[in-house]
Amino acid sequence: MVLLPADRMDSLFSPRCMWVNGPIIVGAGPSGLAVAACLREQGVPYVMLERADCIASLWQKRTYDCLKLNSNKTFSQLPRMPFPDHYPEYPTRRQFIDYLEDYVAAFEIKPEFNTTVRSARYDETSGLWHVGSTTTSGDVMEYIGRWLVVATGVNAETVVPDIPGLDGFEGNVTHVSDYKSGEAYRGQRVLVVGCGNSGMDVSLDLCDHGARPAIVVRDAVYREVLRKSTFELPMLLMRWLSLWLADKLMVLLARLAGKVELRTPALEHGALARIHAGDIDVVPEVKGFGKGGRVEFADGRVLAFDAVVLATGYRSNVAQWLQLNDFFNNDGYPNTVFPPDGRGRRGSTPPASLAASASPAPTPTPCASPRTSGTSGGRRPSPQRGPEHATGGVSPCSSNPPGRSSRDLVVMPRNDEVY
Repeated sequence: MVLLPADRMDSLFSPRCMWVNGPIIVGAGPSGLAVAACLREQGVPYVMLERADCIASLWQKRTYDCLKLNSNKTFSQLPRMPFPDHYPEYPTRRQFIDYLEDYVAAFEIKPEFNTTVRSARYDETSGLWHVGSTTTSGDVMEYIGRWLVVATGVNAETVVPDIPGLDGFEGNVTHVSDYKSGEAYRGQRVLVVGCGNSGMDVSLDLCDHGARPAIVVRDAVYREVLRKSTFELPMLLMRWLSLWLADKLMVLLARLAGKVELRTPALEHGALARIHAGDIDVVPEVKGFGKGGRVEFADGRVLAFDAVVLATGYRSNVAQWLQLNDFFNNDGYPNTVFPPDGRGRRGSTPPASLAASASPAPTPTPCASPRTSGTSGGRRPSPQRGPEHATGGVSPCSSNPPGRSSRDLVVMPRNDEVY
């Protein structure tokens, strides 16, 4: 028996708290949805918290119209449900959103929308996670359970570079998260800061819509190795070889193709051809912004622009709300032996005892009105289903919590990232 101090007892059985008889999933992006589907298939209850009013909010609200997946559909599909056969090799933004909506409908995933997680702390005494949240209507709720799944990706907050004079630029300055189409920039000189996937895509889109883009390239951008995408090749190798051997081969191929210094690859869909044709200018690092839309570059040139698009990426905000200082670094990445991104990472997996130790999922007793996601029309696959009651598991905190357990935290991979 674990005896708790009076203040902890008050917190545990507060009217504004809920006991979760399974994992608490934070984030309703692709990773979170995949976890929910697999839990449902195994009959494990869960609760999913999402700060937006829809699933995959990054894809639905913060991406540009011309976006495509930067990884092959074979390696981008979620568990238990492949992409439709008629989808192209690299599905479009709209196709991917439709696929996710069908996925949610097929597995009856019902996130708690408009719910922002403010804090998550682990109580060593009780062996439980306490996840504090607020809704857009002002309701405050604390979810308590044994397992916490962090599936928020690394794109929670935009990154705006600190460039002298940027705040005083007289033209329009837009982060790529607010960029939709190059139509709004027709006939304008546009500076694109950043040469990753989003920078390449936006530059090409601007060019296609009659704008005159210039892209800032600070480092060399390398193309595909042996005409195979640098995203796809490692995954193909790992289908037949061990992780160790596949990694060694990729390093060897990189050396044969030229020194790339482990830079993140940019999978482009035609931007380089437009650069070679002179339709997209390439400029070096920005030194500062001046009056009249003038921009000074590291090579001494000064050019005038009408607008600036910042394709400078995102950062994680998990370290701001997850009170677990020994697990994450300052950039929001887990402290692991290997570095993050595609350069090798030791993944975190759910505890093997999760399905076995979770008690049979009861018929849910909701204490707050669940908000269900919408679904898209068209064909809906019929994946193998788990027990119909597996989406529940949330009950008032007067329910008996399980015995003490070790700290169970799962950090999902970065498949929410699209830039």
